[in-house]
Amino acid sequence: MNVSYKKLWKLLIDKDMMKKDLQAETGLSWASVTKLSKGEPVSMEVLMKICKALHCDVGDIVEFIEEPEESSSKE
Repeated sequence: MNVSYKKLWKLLIDKDMMKKDLQAETGLSWASVTKLSKGEPVSMEVLMKICKALHCDVGDIVEFIEEPEESSSKE
């Protein structure tokens, strides 16, 4: 299962914020912001800080995407 933060980036655009603004407002490390940018998993604590700063719910910033199942075709 993959994680997508597209909702977070759209929310930042709606709030006229940049990644550096998010980092400053939440107190997150740049390493965490980089992980978010790369679509890598982050801790629940990071997500909670973002939600608190943006006054939103975790479902508003993150989405889980299922990987397509590999089909093994037997003939």
